Amino acid sequence: MAAGGGRFLASRLSLSCRRALAAAAADFSAKSPLLGFVPRQAPIAKHFPLWRFCPVACSSSVVSSDEVTVSYANGLPVVSITLPSRKERCQFTLRPVLENVGDFLRSLQAEDRGIDRAAIYTLDGTRVAASTGVDILLLDDFKLVINEESYLVQPPKRGSLSADDATALGEVKVLVQQMYTTLRIEEHQLQRERELLTKLDNLRVQIEPLEKVKRDLKLKAEKRTRLVLWGGLAYMATQFGFLARLTWWEYSWDIMEPVTYFVTYGSAIAMYAYFILTRQEYIYQDARDRQYLHFFHRHAEKTRFDFAAYNKLKDDIAQAELDLKRLRDPLQLHLPTPQLEGKH
Repeated sequence: MAAGGGRFLASRLSLSCRRALAAAAADFSAKSPLLGFVPRQAPIAKHFPLWRFCPVACSSSVVSSDEVTVSYANGLPVVSITLPSRKERCQFTLRPVLENVGDFLRSLQAEDRGIDRAAIYTLDGTRVAASTGVDILLLDDFKLVINEESYLVQPPKRGSLSADDATALGEVKVLVQQMYTTLRIEEHQLQRERELLTKLDNLRVQIEPLEKVKRDLKLKAEKRTRLVLWGGLAYMATQFGFLARLTWWEYSWDIMEPVTYFVTYGSAIAMYAYFILTRQEYIYQDARDRQYLHFFHRHAEKTRFDFAAYNKLKDDIAQAELDLKRLRDPLQLHLPTPQLEGKH
């Protein structure tokens, strides 16, 4: 009877609302010339149900704290939560000194791929930053928002520390952080060393064909340079023999003395011309190196040797070897430096 009376009352109210809306629409369209095309006899409720005009207030409900609980095991906080996808309980052990809110949320999303959004808010609606430490988060109650659900989390209250205990705890935190940093540095150094060794191997494989071509060019240039040097010696010996024959067999010293003077002066002019052209003093070793480079580059142009790629690979190899040497330095490995021996 009560259900039948409720349905009758609801139908009467719905009928009254439809009649009132139809009358208001008809009166408004009759007064406004712009709405003259709206048919006055058409029931509005037939095309637009009454519930579509009612505003709907959407708000995420706060689930009780039983869904998310915080307890302590072996001195570490353990968060137990029901995963939304599999509907099973899962425990997350947090490390207050080493982890923050962002680490906890990432672990939560990694465990359940169905979590699209995860955030933590205070009770007044302020979002907690991802860099906030877990130890700071567990001091007060907070709300954990997963997708569209909001969970009220009430961590167990722990006794307040005295000033001395707080100072000691701070020192322990600093020591733990230093130890963690040291371990991570060693791990980073090992990883960096592996990366550098792999990079060196790849660079050496890339430069090996160019090194082979360079060795062939070097052999050819050295051979041509030796021929030029021996040719210069043969020319000087021939000149000496020719002047000696003219001096002691064909003519006398009185006749050949001016000739030898001009030959010597001509050699001085040739050396001066070499200085003007090369901006270097004529030294045998420098002249030999210059001739070697001339032959080397001439043969390289014929074989189209890529100097730019070769030089870049050599620079990369040198930089990688330098980085590897710095990485293996005793100071970088936190090892005692070798003692300097005094000079006696």
